[in-house]
Order: sequence, then C-alpha cells, then structure tokens
Amino acid sequence: MRKETLAAIKNKMDQTMDHVRHEFSTIRTGRASTALLDGISVDYYGTAAPLNQIANISVPDSKLLLVTPYDKGGLANIEKALLKSDLGLTPNNDGRVIRIPIPELTEERRKDLVKVIKRLAEDSRVSLRNIRREANEKVKKAEKDGEVPEDESHRIRDEIQKVTDSYVKRIDELLKAKEEEVMEI
Repeated sequence: MRKETLAAIKNKMDQTMDHVRHEFSTIRTGRASTALLDGISVDYYGTAAPLNQIANISVPDSKLLLVTPYDKGGLANIEKALLKSDLGLTPNNDGRVIRIPIPELTEERRKDLVKVIKRLAEDSRVSLRNIRREANEKVKKAEKDGEVPEDESHRIRDEIQKVTDSYVKRIDELLKAKEEEVMEI
C-alpha cells in the first residue's frame, strides 16, 4: 500500500506543480513571453479558438510580441480579443501582423503582481495539503479496516508528510524566483 499511496500523491502533487508553473508563466514581468497570451481565446468564424491555434506568436526582442495570423481575415478579431483581455497591453495592427509592445512595469504594478503570485502559491500549497489530507485519511481507513498495521500506518503518514514538505518547499522556491523576476527592473 505504501508504494501505491506515495506514487499517487506524487503524481497529484506533480500536477499541482505543473499548474502553478503554468500560472506563473502567464504573469507579465516586463519581458515578452509567448506564455502571456496563452489564456486568450479569439472569436474565429463564430467559434472561440485559442490564439496560439489561429496565429503564430513570436518574440522578436524582449519588449515585443509579434502575432502573425494564419488567416489574415482573423486579424481584427485577434486585435479585439487582445484589447478585451486583462493583460493591459495595446496591440498595434498594421494589416498583416499585430505587434504588442511590452511596457515597463511600474513599482505599484510590480507589487500588485507579487500579491497575485503569492496568492497563487498559497492556493497551490492548500492544494498540496488537501492531497496530503486525502492520502492520510485513506491510510487511516486502511489501518482501521485491518489492512495495514498501526506502525506501518504511522510510517506511511510520516513519508506522506515528507513528500508534502518537499513539494511545499519547491513551491516556495518557485515563488521566490518569480517574485525576484517581477521586482527586477
């Protein structure tokens, strides 16, 4: 039971780590990144489509994103979707491509972003603790049902706590790195 339980929680915790990494990558840091546009959907011939499926997104330099639609007819809809997004970016449409300059972040905006990052990290920690709680409940139930001896149950729960602590530490490291990246001028 020990190996299966630990493998299951590591799998779930890895998913949580992947999610927090993705969320962190979508937060603007003053540098251009294609991940900034990941969450944008565009009305494309009556259907909502992810931007990266209807256009090529590139980073010609650290302060500019370039969006080249595969179909020039979707240019206006892409521009509308970018303006409606909460990224605070102003796209420039020249009829063939959309250039999105990435402005410098103000000190106030940087501090707001750090708050968002900390909230995302805390949400991820809560998710890890919920995974730990569910696993501990499973182990306690197995012990109660006589499937696992009491001392083995304690060992498994100790290992679950160690795994949880290591993942929480990794989230804290990601948080620290992202916070430094955001506050960097």
